[in-house]
Amino acid sequence: MLSMTLTFLIIALIAGVLGFGGISAAAAGIAKILFFIFLVAFVVSLIMGRRRPR
Repeated sequence: MLSMTLTFLIIALIAGVLGFGGISAAAAGIAKILFFIFLVAFVVSLIMGRRRPR
């Protein structure tokens, strides 16, 4: 998940440098959404991992 976020971020940066504003904005938006999904999944896994074993 985080690798996909980094991929879209790199695509956004390259598109921004080359002057493709629409593609850059779309890729940055996708990267932002994926990053927040990754953060939520990370926090959930931390909470679930801290439970006591039965």
